[in-house]
Amino acid sequence: MDAQTRTKPPAAAEPRATQARAELYPENPPLVRLWRGTRVESQHRGAWVLCDADGTVIDGMGSWKVPIFTRSSVKCLQALPLIESGAAEHFGFSDAEIALALSSHNAEAIHTEGVKRVLARIGLDAGALQCGAQAPGDPEARNALRDAKARPTALHNNCSGKHAGFLALTRHLGADPEHYLDPASPAQKLVRHAVLEMTSLADRELYTAIDGCSAPTFQMPLTALATAFARVSNPDGLRPERRAACERMLDAVAANPAMIAGNHQRICTDIARVSGGRLFPKVGGEAVYAIGVRGKDRALAIKIDDGNYRGMHPVIVELLRRFGFATPDELAALESWEEKRITNWAGLEVGRTEIAF
Repeated sequence: MDAQTRTKPPAAAEPRATQARAELYPENPPLVRLWRGTRVESQHRGAWVLCDADGTVIDGMGSWKVPIFTRSSVKCLQALPLIESGAAEHFGFSDAEIALALSSHNAEAIHTEGVKRVLARIGLDAGALQCGAQAPGDPEARNALRDAKARPTALHNNCSGKHAGFLALTRHLGADPEHYLDPASPAQKLVRHAVLEMTSLADRELYTAIDGCSAPTFQMPLTALATAFARVSNPDGLRPERRAACERMLDAVAANPAMIAGNHQRICTDIARVSGGRLFPKVGGEAVYAIGVRGKDRALAIKIDDGNYRGMHPVIVELLRRFGFATPDELAALESWEEKRITNWAGLEVGRTEIAF
């Protein structure tokens, strides 16, 4: 083969590269458009899917078969071994603390004090948390730290409840807390197994990376995420110990909606609260969202391509409306999350948000 031939790429190389790029991140349709005056200013592309507990796709839009990182949306799956192993019972977890284990919280006092109590009962303190320090999402908590001239700690990390749950599971299994986030640790092996079972994915299909809190995070299609949430929210077909674990989580969130997010501008808490726990919601980083519907054998999974929550919130409310998963009164209580009117700093209405599907 001569030098000129060697330097030429094969004819199929460019199409293969184009195909690989498409598989890496598909061109999803616009789900939300933002208008300023009479012109479109911005838009948010994404995908969503509605599945039942058998994994049947009922409706959807965009590339819902393409794997996405689920981030914190799967905390209910990650908490299953905490309950099923007997760790939660052994260490006396209350329902509020179970909800905290599923949370992406605002670091309000109810959250940080709850994490402290769990850690104390398992013989550890905040120094055992490997999630990293994070400023509180709650403005009052941020101001309190500032006024005290104190720095945020790992207790304030929005994932500290999940990590406290991991540590409790690790203690219960007799493993070393220092390695509780290692994918090869006993606790994380149980977590991965539970995720595989609830999503019906094969082990080779479940890619793992590192989340913002240093825990393993999973990549899966939206269909798998929706299927898992349909099963958690409607667990009658699961084996008895898993059904009991799911029912414990569902009841815990229904009774303690503020524990899964917070009292300040959190859509998860608002959805769980206004629906009385009939809707089982969870946000994940980069605008991933899942909602199970108790008693309907249905769940939604959503991903906004650009990771912007501004695009995610209106889609959530629209899908709850479109499929009749929320009552008119509940939708009215969630209306602020749709952001239909765009106003400027002077209070003038300058545009609108439009659902594009």
